[in-house]
Amino acid sequence: MIEDENEWDRLLKIKTSGRDDSNAGAECFPYEPTPYAVLERLANSGYIRKKNVLIDYGCGKGRVSFYLSYQIRCRAIGIEYDKRIFGDAIANKESGVYTKRTSFINTTAQSYEVDNEADRMFFFHPFSVTILEQVIEKIAISQKQSPREILLIFYYPFEDYRDFIKENDQLTVVEEISTADFFEENDKRECLLIVRMEKK
Repeated sequence: MIEDENEWDRLLKIKTSGRDDSNAGAECFPYEPTPYAVLERLANSGYIRKKNVLIDYGCGKGRVSFYLSYQIRCRAIGIEYDKRIFGDAIANKESGVYTKRTSFINTTAQSYEVDNEADRMFFFHPFSVTILEQVIEKIAISQKQSPREILLIFYYPFEDYRDFIKENDQLTVVEEISTADFFEENDKRECLLIVRMEKK
């Protein structure tokens, strides 16, 4: 396993490190990249395979999309509302070593019309539960139009996200994969929550 966060960036020829809260607010939260160790655990979990199409909501500079499309060869679509950070994702796509299966769209998560082939959705607490609710509705519409298994993957889920999932009868928790061993703090949010969207 590559330990250094920057080492993966160098290998993939992208720049995704560092937090950015310049355009963060009450509804949309700061950019903070998912640690590569967490992405490696997700890649090894078997929940995403080459045939899957992943949407990364609040993709930022594109780390999740680049890494998973490189490791698994899945197709990845990044959704980012911040034009400046979206520009960084596009610059990374131009410089990256394996980007042919990645694409990025500059729009809000709640206005994005879900690709009817997309069946894996990734969230690293990118926005409020109010927006999440709208996004889930969009995903449900897409699933109804094109019936398929859909898994939602929540990294570092806050209590408000957990409560929303628990109260939504269309969402079922499949597994909780701990990522706490990568970090010194004893934080129960350090996990990947795998959630299935039930067909209606």
